[in-house]
Amino acid sequence: MRIAKSALIDPDRNGLYGMAGVALSFFVFAYSSKFGMVSILAYYAVWFPLIVVDYRRVLGNYTRYLWIFGFGILAVLSSFWSDAMSTTMRASIQYMTHIVCALIAMRVISITTLTRGALIGIIVVLLYSMLFGIYLFDALDGTFSFVGAFSSKNQLGFYASLGVIFAASSVLVLRQRDMIWLGIAGMAGLLSAYCLLASQSATSVITTAAVVALIIGFMPMGMLSPGNRKMIFLALVGVGGLLVVVALQFGLLDAVLGIFGKDSTLTGRTYLWQQGIEAAKASPILGVGYQGFWVVGFYDAERLWDDFFITTRSGFHFHNTYIETVVENGFVGLALLAIVLYGTLLGHLRSVLVRNRDPQGLILFALCALFVVRSFVEIDIIFAYQIGSFLLYYAAGKLTLPQRVAAGAFSGVAMRPVAGR
Repeated sequence: MRIAKSALIDPDRNGLYGMAGVALSFFVFAYSSKFGMVSILAYYAVWFPLIVVDYRRVLGNYTRYLWIFGFGILAVLSSFWSDAMSTTMRASIQYMTHIVCALIAMRVISITTLTRGALIGIIVVLLYSMLFGIYLFDALDGTFSFVGAFSSKNQLGFYASLGVIFAASSVLVLRQRDMIWLGIAGMAGLLSAYCLLASQSATSVITTAAVVALIIGFMPMGMLSPGNRKMIFLALVGVGGLLVVVALQFGLLDAVLGIFGKDSTLTGRTYLWQQGIEAAKASPILGVGYQGFWVVGFYDAERLWDDFFITTRSGFHFHNTYIETVVENGFVGLALLAIVLYGTLLGHLRSVLVRNRDPQGLILFALCALFVVRSFVEIDIIFAYQIGSFLLYYAAGKLTLPQRVAAGAFSGVAMRPVAGR
C-alpha cells in the first residue's frame, strides 16, 4: 500500500496524520517523565521521518530561522563553560532537536489541524490525570491540591489552561460548526475547567481568564478597519496599564491572591527570585551554562532544594523565566530568548491588527500572550519536551512563511494581460 506524500506533509490534506501527531506530542510532553525514553522516541518518530518524504518542503530555508535558533545555539555553546558539561550538552541538544520538531510541525500542520490535535491530546492528558491522579500536600502553603498525574498543580493547571483556550478558539475563532468537533471542543473545555479549578493554581486560573477575554475582545475588532483597530488597541493597552497601577496602589492584587489562598510572596516565589538574582551575579553575561545550576551536588541548588522541601532533587526552578535564563545563559541568553518570545508576540499582533481576518494570527497571538504573562511566575518555554516551547517555536516559525492571499480576494475581477507585455 502506497501512502501519498500529501497525506503526510500537505497542511491541507494531512489532517488525520497531523491530529494524531499533535495529540501524541502533547501526551509525551505531559508524561515523558513517567514513560521515559520510549515516549521521547515516539515523539521524534512523528516528526523527523517527514524529512525523508520531502526534505525541501519539510525543512524549508533555515537561514530564515536564525533569530529563532539563537537561544538554542547559545545553549549548546554554553556546554564549554558549564561546570556540569555533560548535563548541559545533553539538555541543549535535546532542546535544539525539540525546536527542529516544532519547526517541522509548523511547516506541515495548519492551525485548524493543530487546534483539533490539541483538543484530542489535552482530553487524553486530562483523562489520564483524572484516572491516575493524586493529591499532594504543599508544605509551603499547607494545602492539599489535585496534581493529577503530574508532579505539580501548576503543570496540570497549564494543560487545563490550554484546553480552555483551544476549545474557545475552535468555536469562536475557527468557527467550527461540525457537531463532532463541537462536541470534542465542549468536552475539552469542561474537562479543562474542572481540572483548572481542582488544581487550585492561581496562575493558571487568572491567565486563562485573561487570554479568553483577549480572544473575545479581539473578535469584534476584526470588523473595523486596520487603522481603527490600532487606535482601539492602543487605547485598551493604556486603560489596562492604568488599571494595573490602580490595582497595585490600592491592594487589589493582594485581594485577588487572597481568593486563591496566596499572599504577596506568591508562595515563596519572591524569596526564590532574590536567590536567583544573587546567583546571576556570579556570571551575568553568559551564565553558568544551560541547565547548569540545578545539578545534584552543587551547593546553591542543594540549599534551595532543602529550603523548599524538594526531596526529589529535580523538577524545580526559579519560577521566573527571565531570572532562570540569566542564571543559566546570562543577559546574552535573555536577549536571544526575548527576541523569540516578544518578536513572535508582536509579529502575530501585527498580523491581527493589519489583516482583515486572520484566525491563525489571533490564536497564536493569544498563546504567546499566555506565555508572556506566565513567564513572570513560571517556566514554560526554555526546556525540551515542553508543550509551551513547542507551541512558541511553532508560532515563531509561522512568521517566516509567506502570507497566503485570501481565497476569493480577486473574485469577480476580470484579470487581463497588460498591453505590450
